[in-house]
Amino acid sequence: MAGQEADELFEIRTALYIGNYHQCITEAQKLKPNNPDVRLDRDNLMYRAYIAQKKYGVVLDEISSSSSSELQAIKTYADYLANDNKRDRLVQELDGKMSSSVDMNNSTFLLMAASIYYHEGNIDSALRTLHQSESLECASLMVQCYLKIDRVDLAKKELKRMQELDEDSILTQLAQAWFNLAVGGEKLQDAYYIFQEMADKHASTPLLLNGQAACFMAQNKFDEAEGCLQEAMGKDSNNPETLINMIVLSQHLGKAPEVSNRYLSQLKDSHRNHPFVKDYLSKENEFDRLTKNYAPSA
Repeated sequence: MAGQEADELFEIRTALYIGNYHQCITEAQKLKPNNPDVRLDRDNLMYRAYIAQKKYGVVLDEISSSSSSELQAIKTYADYLANDNKRDRLVQELDGKMSSSVDMNNSTFLLMAASIYYHEGNIDSALRTLHQSESLECASLMVQCYLKIDRVDLAKKELKRMQELDEDSILTQLAQAWFNLAVGGEKLQDAYYIFQEMADKHASTPLLLNGQAACFMAQNKFDEAEGCLQEAMGKDSNNPETLINMIVLSQHLGKAPEVSNRYLSQLKDSHRNHPFVKDYLSKENEFDRLTKNYAPSA
């Protein structure tokens, strides 16, 4: 999309990428573009912001069977996240679609499909899906996938490709920050500055504040990390990443066990399907099983 049309959506797109979901939705609802392609892109960004806010019902109600294939893909992702009991069937249907002919130009479909695989913990399928697209968003998720499986070398290659495509894009900057965070050492300061610059330029969001907190924690600057996380809690007291970082931080700061337990209870309560919670619950069950084996017999 060229020139003026791309600019029309710049603020909305930026708001989505930095995690300013309310702003993204508000600006999208105000914008009334004449061009149908811009309208479609606007809706694409807006519905993804609703998904990020866990307002799946809005997406499921408003996207109809006559909507475009891009919006249908977003609806499938919302359906997957909203309904535990449908997940296996939706993944099977997705596998079927991926093994037949897929429109490589429909980057939204590829992004949503990869996001489902990512949630499933199937990073191989996510990467195979994303590999088919030239879009910057797909490249950005590829960087996250590689970092998730500790392939910093491959993440670096993908980041280089993003820089060649658009060095100034906010997605490229974010990918650089996540990469620097994964590399650690002196790169941590660089990552911090990227998050800080985005917050100064656009808005301070839980996503950016958690990035800054992670930089501080990796440098053992726990008091500074606490400042970032308290600010993040003020903006969204139920953000799962903030809660997870608060659990970790409370232990590093030697706070009373009930402090981290409180955050953990909230996390289990509100984000039962979060990978951290699933992993924690499985370890908890395993621990209970093992302790039964060693319990004194009656």
